[in-house]
Amino acid sequence: MRKTSSLFSILAIPCVLLLCAGSAQAQATRTWVSGVGDDANPCSRTAPCKTFAGAISKTAASGEINVLDPGGFGAVTITKAITIANDSVGTAGVLVVGTNGIVVAAGASDVVRLRGLDIDGVGSLGGSLAGVQFNSGAQLIIENCKVYGFQGGGGAGSGINFQPSGASALNVVDTQISSNGSTTGPLNGSGNVLIQPKSGGSANAQFERVQLIGALRFGIRADGTLAGAGATNVSLHNVIVDSSGAAGVTAVTATTGGPAVNVMMDESSATNNVGVGVRAQGATATVRMTRSTVTNNAQGLQSVMGGVIASYANNNVSGNGVDGAPTTTIAPQ
Repeated sequence: MRKTSSLFSILAIPCVLLLCAGSAQAQATRTWVSGVGDDANPCSRTAPCKTFAGAISKTAASGEINVLDPGGFGAVTITKAITIANDSVGTAGVLVVGTNGIVVAAGASDVVRLRGLDIDGVGSLGGSLAGVQFNSGAQLIIENCKVYGFQGGGGAGSGINFQPSGASALNVVDTQISSNGSTTGPLNGSGNVLIQPKSGGSANAQFERVQLIGALRFGIRADGTLAGAGATNVSLHNVIVDSSGAAGVTAVTATTGGPAVNVMMDESSATNNVGVGVRAQGATATVRMTRSTVTNNAQGLQSVMGGVIASYANNNVSGNGVDGAPTTTIAPQ
């Protein structure tokens, strides 16, 4: 009997250890970060983590990281469905120098939500790349955030750089994106928002109550010029595009045609832009406008290389250096 008992005890020890190890590696559906937290903690409400990067490894897929109090929580790369949320507890900062703020490289069916974040690239001194760099995922939702100061050299600076490799959606609501872009390097990838699907990718993007202010180059650029990319569709409702260093709203396709790029402007404005207010470039690029204002730009409307600007005949295009004109008028239905 003693031998049996001893043998049972010896066999039981590894089992207990395995249970303990499994428990230690378990991920929670909800975790917490705090300005006074520690990434060695389990990221619970009573023992929060210090950074988003520390918390994400302890958060289950489709879970949520919540902000307990104001703090700087650092850059993070997201590879799964997750929500990072600050619900009015003060500044939840992501401040970076010379790199990206948040990178989304998630799975094809993953939805990523960012809410209430202050994403800072430190302006020209920081040389930072993109506030939010999206590479893959089903959908990215950005709500009530501020993204500013991403001014990396060589044309790298961008507030939101949405470059999906698959069929992806972008939804931006109640957000301010400002002072992003670069004055050096290639012109086409620099500004507050770039939407540019990669080979095999396509984009459906919606912006609601968004301010795009003071881009060093483009306010928002929907770009279908990359080889192998699919269609890009962008909807702007109650969006302000103001004081861009180049064009305010741009839809552009490759000179040889390529996939369609469609931008719909509804109750939106393009104002005070150093270059063009609204520009369509390429035979498959179309900007449709209704109830929108284009004023105090060097040029109001510009269509080149077969680009189409279609008006519902209820817009205000006036007070520009050169107003320009839509290429076609759509009868309201």
